Amino acid sequence: MKPLVRNAALSNYVEVSQSLGIDPRSLMKHVGLNHVDLTVQDRWISGVAVAQLLELSATASHREDFGLLLAERRRFSNLGRISLVIREEPDVRSILELLVRHEYMYNEMLRSRLSGANGLATLKVSLDLGEAMAARQAVELAVGSFHRVLRTFLGTRWQPVAVCFTHSAPADTRTHRHFFGPAVEFDRDFNGIVFYASDLDTPNPMSDPLLRTYARQYFESIAVSKDTTVLDRVRELIEVLLPTGRCSIEQVACSLGVDRRTVHRHLSASGETFSSLLNATRTQLAEQLVANPRRSLTEISRLLGFSASSAFSRWFSERFGCSPREWRRQRAGQQLFAEE
Repeated sequence: MKPLVRNAALSNYVEVSQSLGIDPRSLMKHVGLNHVDLTVQDRWISGVAVAQLLELSATASHREDFGLLLAERRRFSNLGRISLVIREEPDVRSILELLVRHEYMYNEMLRSRLSGANGLATLKVSLDLGEAMAARQAVELAVGSFHRVLRTFLGTRWQPVAVCFTHSAPADTRTHRHFFGPAVEFDRDFNGIVFYASDLDTPNPMSDPLLRTYARQYFESIAVSKDTTVLDRVRELIEVLLPTGRCSIEQVACSLGVDRRTVHRHLSASGETFSSLLNATRTQLAEQLVANPRRSLTEISRLLGFSASSAFSRWFSERFGCSPREWRRQRAGQQLFAEE
């Protein structure tokens, strides 16, 4: 399977594109992405499609700094749930080590490594796209995002010793020098950031020692295994896509960057079909949602991807042997009996 990235990788993509006079919708459609889906930051999409989109956008806008224009708008929260844990880490070293060790939780094509020698620390950044293709913009976005994280904890006046790129310099380097400072270098043998090793020992001013234990416990509960299976990915995508009304195997395959036959093959190897997984996921969600009296059945119908409440009621009755209203009434009675 090709690597995936969170939708957050394209945060502010629409706004930056429009400011440069290019059409983000048509460009996204060209690579198989939908601009509407960007509203859900934690949804996973094809990393290859994202890299292709950034290259197309740079060409269409005649801006070799397109990736950096996105990086300039990066926020700490774009990292997703892992940001809640990072903000409680005691120092910069611990923060970077956590980001590097668990990079697959927010970007499966990212390959980063932190090393140190002779008083210097080097954060090397590369991308594994699973195929040979241009990815200059995606690389600059990745390096720029790490740079933003470092400045979050080291201060806006912090300057690296060097910021290195393997590709050649753009015709206009003003954005790069404004973003990284005067130490940006091109045609080097790696992509990444070089800085003083002593910076790693800088305390995190946001950290609360009392909250760190809770943050770590939370992290352990959300941490995804690096060996996440295709079955897990499909189940996760079904949950995300159901409320949009566009939960189909074609849409899942598009998000995974493969064709529907590949999805069928992987599910079959696990003894599942798309329909069986869809029904199982819906059933699990339905139990949770219908049991909550604060949610209307109309709202639940929409969240489970049904076009009409009547269709939801028929499906629910077939699965549970009674209407959702009756099931809720019975569940409430059981809880009342248990309390007595």
